Amino acid sequence: MGYSEELKAHLASGSTTLARAWSVRRRDGVVLGFTDHDAGITFDGIRFAPETGMTAKALSQSTGLSVDNTEGYGALRSDAISEADILAGRYDGAEVRVWLVNWADPAQRAELFCGTIGEMTRGEGAFTAELRGLSEALGVETGRVYHARCPAVLGDRECGFNTVQAGYRAKVAVESVEDARVFRFADFAGFTDRWFEKGRATVLSGAAKGLVGVVKNDRLLSDGARQVELWQRFGAEVRSGDMIRFEAGCDRRAETCRLKFHNFLNFRGFPHVPGDDWLMSYPVSGQSNTGESLFR
Repeated sequence: MGYSEELKAHLASGSTTLARAWSVRRRDGVVLGFTDHDAGITFDGIRFAPETGMTAKALSQSTGLSVDNTEGYGALRSDAISEADILAGRYDGAEVRVWLVNWADPAQRAELFCGTIGEMTRGEGAFTAELRGLSEALGVETGRVYHARCPAVLGDRECGFNTVQAGYRAKVAVESVEDARVFRFADFAGFTDRWFEKGRATVLSGAAKGLVGVVKNDRLLSDGARQVELWQRFGAEVRSGDMIRFEAGCDRRAETCRLKFHNFLNFRGFPHVPGDDWLMSYPVSGQSNTGESLFR
């Protein structure tokens, strides 16, 4: 949003009442507002609070498609941005918007920046957050890879599979957990060995509520128990009794898509493309050398 005529007139008056305000919208829906003014400001349904331990550095902007960038920094506080939430990854990819606002009349404002939080660093009771502009996404390499396995993510628009249907997810209470990464259940039947491997694990309650992990191993043990191991530990503590949801995993092979998910019509891979070993193939005496493909 550009500078309104009212804001332009205020800037030209020679006596201004200006402040900066910025909002952070996390992926779990939590919205936080901050301002460098000494009193709170409210607009767009967000209260921008002062003295909340966050300040924005100067914003570098340019014309064209070059990336706008800046940083936010401040103190770690339990009532604002806490170290526990940063470690849990709750601010990864959060949306950030920055305004120049007339604190005496918040209707007079202009948006200076819109982007996402990138890398965050912390130390000695403070944090620094890299803010990436919208043009950052234009630098990401895109294109389709011709590969035997499917490039789609299970359940996305290209895959088209409904993971909510019965038999492909399970909600259970945590029984035994080690390092917020390895879960063991005495009675978790109804799913074959390795069913959840490469699937998602979402914490539904407790301190880690909303955090998502990827399943590395899913094993049925000899004593009838089930052990599920994640690639990385959750960023917050998971305790016995917390609810967790596991979703079936997909290794993106054609056989898995056809037999496990019955979704082969939406398979996006190219299972019949020969591998690099075809360069080493040659006719062999005693075999049928009719000119047909060596790979059938």
